[in-house]
Amino acid sequence: MPRMTLRNILIHPDPRLKKVCEPVADVNAKIRKLADDMLETMYDAPGVGLAGPQVGVLKRIFVIDCSDKDEAPEPMVLINPKITWVSEEMNTYEEGCLSIPEVYEEVTRPEMVRMSYLDVDGKTHEEEFDDLYATAVQHELDHLNGTLFIDYLSKMKRAMITKKMKKLKKERARD
Repeated sequence: MPRMTLRNILIHPDPRLKKVCEPVADVNAKIRKLADDMLETMYDAPGVGLAGPQVGVLKRIFVIDCSDKDEAPEPMVLINPKITWVSEEMNTYEEGCLSIPEVYEEVTRPEMVRMSYLDVDGKTHEEEFDDLYATAVQHELDHLNGTLFIDYLSKMKRAMITKKMKKLKKERARD
């Protein structure tokens, strides 16, 4: 098994986090290695999801694992994901983001979604997600489209969070 590498997680504001990602053209060993690295990085952070642009890779790939801490991990890798259906019912969750550390805000999204995607073997899947998984896949898909969860907040709240992140980045640069 190839050795996994922890990757640096970009912190907002970083222009790469606002870019629309390119589709993965070929699910190959390089993409599988990226997926392994992303899972390792997500678990280390710790988080429940991580998207390509958050580690500086502008490709349509993300990883999630919403299993409880006391359960066995259930990692998922979704490549070139597309939402094919959303429920009319909405759900509000307090969301956070590894690229916006220590900030949590309520975001309302469809309660259920159906998504098609490729796995690490290049096989096509279509799956329905609900509850935390629905929120997580929508949050991560947003990353692939250059959208952050704070983009759903008021302009004033977004500006305050951005200022806080700029300060955090300066502090980290000094360390």
